[in-house]
Amino acid sequence: MKQISIQTASKTYPVFVGTGVINQLRTFINNAFPSLSKIMIITDETVADLYLFDIQHALADFQTRLCIVPSGEKAKTFDVYYQCLTFALENKLDRKSLVIAFGGGAVGDLGGFVASTFMRGISFLQVPTTILAHDSAVGGKVAINHPAGKNMIGSFYQPEAVFYDLNFLESLPLHEKRSGFAEVIKHGLIHDSSFYFWLHNHIFSMEKLAVPDLSYMLARGIEIKRDFVSVDEREAGIRAFLNFGHTLAHAIEAEAGYGKWTHGEAVAVGMLFALQLSRKKAGLLFNHEHFKGWLKQLGYVTELPKEFALNKLLDRMKQDKKSIDQKVNFVLLKDIGSPISYEMTDEELLNELYIFQKGE
Repeated sequence: MKQISIQTASKTYPVFVGTGVINQLRTFINNAFPSLSKIMIITDETVADLYLFDIQHALADFQTRLCIVPSGEKAKTFDVYYQCLTFALENKLDRKSLVIAFGGGAVGDLGGFVASTFMRGISFLQVPTTILAHDSAVGGKVAINHPAGKNMIGSFYQPEAVFYDLNFLESLPLHEKRSGFAEVIKHGLIHDSSFYFWLHNHIFSMEKLAVPDLSYMLARGIEIKRDFVSVDEREAGIRAFLNFGHTLAHAIEAEAGYGKWTHGEAVAVGMLFALQLSRKKAGLLFNHEHFKGWLKQLGYVTELPKEFALNKLLDRMKQDKKSIDQKVNFVLLKDIGSPISYEMTDEELLNELYIFQKGE
């Protein structure tokens, strides 16, 4: 087991990474919450089918209430959020209660937002079950979606701890492995060139992820995210660099309809576009085609499909949280590990999207 300490302006908390770390839940809860009343477990239909026994066994000593929500981005709606709050009220949760978000990134975002707003905020734990959640479970961004944009309704609210049990990753389908691994790649590109090249030289298939490699890359990804979050908890500055590839990715997800693309698969296309811009606008010297070939080998879509209307993608990007006064800001790279923010006009962005979609 590896323990990583996340330090922010509002809270310091541990992330436990390893095989079987869920067995540490009981001891942690007893020590951290001596006056605990009830635990509300928020999980989705897929995770409940696979691992409900495991979480209930780990929490057998406590009063638990189980709230099952739809899988994926369908969980991050106003209706589901409201249903969770109603469930908490009907089951008499109070300010001494605890929310456990048990699932992937969508459940973590939803569960954290429920905890942050129920009775003006109660404690919660993250128990991730996907590779993608190594990013979303750390840092305190919690939110639900709006039809106009992803994660538009939310807050910054840190968990009390994160228990990242690698056993839960064994059942992930290939598209979910790719979804999570894209965020791992992102962490290397924006912060640690040696880590990026380690990934490039070690990971050749999503089907064959050795446990030691998986443990290392997830822990390193969490450490990189910590380095940004610890100095910029509320994304007033450098934390925005964690959005590398996300400006176009969020537009793709929203325009396609949430859940049609996995988050990480959209991020992969978004990173390719950001790298194209980085070469032209920031002078990045990088073998773009080599990187694109690696992504193809791993099974990613590497082109912007022709069915996406570029003007609609532009409108989505102008609604992005990072846009100021309808001006689109992109995270670009001057070099691997050296991100910058770059503001683009509508005209040049549409032109670059046209070139990218044509594959030139």
